[in-house]
Amino acid sequence: MGASAQTSANELSGPPIIAPSQSPKQADVWLEHYRFRNGETLDHLRLHYATLGSPHRDAAGEIDNAVMVLHWTGSGGSALLGPEYIKALFDPDRPLDSRRYYLIFPDILGHGNSSKPSDGLRAKFPRYGYNDLVDLEHKLITETLGIKRLHAILGMSMGGMHAWQWAEAYPDAVEGIMPVVSLPIKVSGRNLLWRHIVIDDILSDPDWQGGNYSKPPRGFIRGYQLLRMMIDGVPRLQAAIPDAKAADDFLASAAEASASADANDLLYSIESSRDYDPEPALAKIKARLFALNFSDDEFNPDVLQVLQRLMPRVPHGRYVVQTGTPHSYGHWTMTHPTLWAHYVREFMNALGEPPPIHASD
Repeated sequence: MGASAQTSANELSGPPIIAPSQSPKQADVWLEHYRFRNGETLDHLRLHYATLGSPHRDAAGEIDNAVMVLHWTGSGGSALLGPEYIKALFDPDRPLDSRRYYLIFPDILGHGNSSKPSDGLRAKFPRYGYNDLVDLEHKLITETLGIKRLHAILGMSMGGMHAWQWAEAYPDAVEGIMPVVSLPIKVSGRNLLWRHIVIDDILSDPDWQGGNYSKPPRGFIRGYQLLRMMIDGVPRLQAAIPDAKAADDFLASAAEASASADANDLLYSIESSRDYDPEPALAKIKARLFALNFSDDEFNPDVLQVLQRLMPRVPHGRYVVQTGTPHSYGHWTMTHPTLWAHYVREFMNALGEPPPIHASD
């Protein structure tokens, strides 16, 4: 299996001499004849990623300020580089100040500008699982970027689930992880049910045509509407949808939003969580861990008391369940980092002294 990276020649060339730009650098790495854990292969696998900031090297010459930031299902790294995230997390004096940290934003396989079914293979695209996705993230970090040990991982939803997996699969390759809106148990209960409903809606639609549809299947649109309802906060929806017209408007908006998504891509990404189950190995986690959930998150209901029950098994772990309000967004609160950035600061402070601010020109 071969690899090549389209990346700046001086991206890893040592301590920077000027402050990094707030414009991210975009790059690709190509993996030839990549073999997944189930034995299926992809002849030309593309991983797209962006970086913000510059690497800092310790006395031994190793990069010591790298933070990987992982997105949620159906999104991409670009969603984490919008104005709200920049202002809340990556601007000067924010918790992940890009003058101090080398920030890495992969497009997880199946998403964004990385290889995905909608590129052309559709239902012939190899089936992948979360373990495959974490393998590819690790390959990007260690082989392409030459980073032996990440300072931290911040992950939202699917990205948070990957953070739990990273801490177990590569215990010496990351100092700290912060999973946001995720739980360290296999996908089950309500979380599993909505996935099955969406999958069945897509596959049972006559327009599906085995994945070779010419227009978005109606079942996909209905599944997307269900997803949009589940992802929002119950108190907020109660206030925002007081009558039938508001409900119709909500559903119409969700249907319109589905036009920018692809049914095959969503189907693959939902099915890929089938191998996620970090619970048995929680006691083996070495990294400092800070789990953040929201009480109005219907994907990861706090009523289950999962974090309360399992976090004592994590040697260096703590958690916070932030109280939801009629003005928060349930699971979708992850996309409003101003509401929880102070916890990222707590997490980064707990990892120790931050690297120095890069010298400005």
